Amino acid sequence: MTQAFTHTTTAQVREALLARNEIALLDVREEDLFAQGHPLFAANLPLGRLELDAYLRIPRLNTNIVVYDNGEGLAAIALQRLQALGYTQVSLLENGLQGWRDAGAEIFIDVNVPSKSFGELVESKRHTPSLAAEEVKALLDQNADVVVLDARRFDEYQTMNIPGSTSVPGAELVLRAQTLAPNPATRIVVNCAGRTRSIIGTQSLVNAGLPNPISALRNGTIGWTLAGQALEHGASRRAPETVAPEQLLAAGLQTRSVADKAGVRRATAQQIPGWRSDGQRTTYFLDVRTPEEFAAGHIDGFRSAPGGQLVQETDFSAPVRGARIVLADDDGVRANMTASWLAQMGWETHVLDGLSAADFSTTGPAPQNLPQPTAAIHWIKPQELAQAIAQSPIDSIAVIDLTTSANHVRRHIPGAWFALRTDLTQALAHIPRASRYVLTCGSSLLAKYAVQEFAEATGATVEVLEGGNQAWVEAGLPVESGEQRLASPRVDRYRRPYEGTDNAQQAMQAYLDWEFGLVEQLGRDGTHGFRVI
Repeated sequence: MTQAFTHTTTAQVREALLARNEIALLDVREEDLFAQGHPLFAANLPLGRLELDAYLRIPRLNTNIVVYDNGEGLAAIALQRLQALGYTQVSLLENGLQGWRDAGAEIFIDVNVPSKSFGELVESKRHTPSLAAEEVKALLDQNADVVVLDARRFDEYQTMNIPGSTSVPGAELVLRAQTLAPNPATRIVVNCAGRTRSIIGTQSLVNAGLPNPISALRNGTIGWTLAGQALEHGASRRAPETVAPEQLLAAGLQTRSVADKAGVRRATAQQIPGWRSDGQRTTYFLDVRTPEEFAAGHIDGFRSAPGGQLVQETDFSAPVRGARIVLADDDGVRANMTASWLAQMGWETHVLDGLSAADFSTTGPAPQNLPQPTAAIHWIKPQELAQAIAQSPIDSIAVIDLTTSANHVRRHIPGAWFALRTDLTQALAHIPRASRYVLTCGSSLLAKYAVQEFAEATGATVEVLEGGNQAWVEAGLPVESGEQRLASPRVDRYRRPYEGTDNAQQAMQAYLDWEFGLVEQLGRDGTHGFRVI
């Protein structure tokens, strides 16, 4: 008997978005497929990772959740898994992604589209100043009074950067720019890999009233590369940690003023328990400082979301559109500036005021709220697996690696097959039948949730490698690299045209052309609720 599912129409999803009611529209395909086309406020939560990510990203169990795929049959499975996890208001998007198209609703490509389209809208409304790559290089070649600040994550900066630039991730810019450019005559140039973070970073400095001449590097490292100019690799320059008291005070006053103008609300510690227990409203509690600061000490119950990346990746950090967001820092600058952008993006945003050093006393990573696996787990230690492989007939044991494709290609157990849990049936069609399957991933955290479906699909014994690939490596056992045994296609991550060092010029130019068209797409979609101050 076929199970009956509740359906939500495209019109109903759009009504919820326009009314600012809470809704999580989830695309349960893998990221590369998601990036090929999705609604503006869809969040990517692949079926294979639901148990790992659902409670973190959608903390309220009675959230209105609508799931979809593109006809692959994943959405119905995702709905059942979400219900098994305790979610009570889950439905399927009527006719899936095709139904969205058929209703005449707008389809967006790429990832982090709400933030990227918002960045383009900011530039169009505020005429954010920018300089072409050739102009910036000329200034550098002339040893002009200019500093280049890279607003990306530090790891992105280390991969490639504008020669001589300094890493100052987005939320840090207003806090630290004057330390790096204390002379008001010094020109500040802000860059990222493409456009969004440089636009938002530049406009942050302008909004905060810095006296310096300020410009974005037009089109970021993509523009630099398309101009035929060389990038630097492996740089490690970072802004000083210490900020002068007078600069901190001025930045705090300015960013608070910007936040007030954007409609940011104020929160106190006394409100937090009530919001945590509110069964009718989702609240995200986010610490916008650096990951290192978060690990050294944070407020209990908050999770790390560095402000620049938070503005860039709202669909990841806060997939429930219409939710409440509460931000915290220990300086009064980063939270206010980050909040000013989220408020302009249509979020109800609060900054937690009245904090002292004693409030940041919880250390280490935030605890993970994970469900219990549905099947009993039979663990096997790395040395036991190595012996079993050596002593067993060939193909009697199949090691299935459920890590990311990038991690698998970089390093895996010899003979292991890469498989996407989302793509289980298709993956097993490529793997020779075995009497015994051993599941692994980086730590076996994900692998243990796949036991039941592997057992049902194969009828064989299924075990899980204790400690995963990391434990195998730590035991000194051999590894190999490469794409020899890919049972699933490498669609778990969309390759951004602006990351890495081997991007085709055609792809980079196409990406810029797409960004230029986002404002027009926003207008056609009509659900964004953005307001630029």
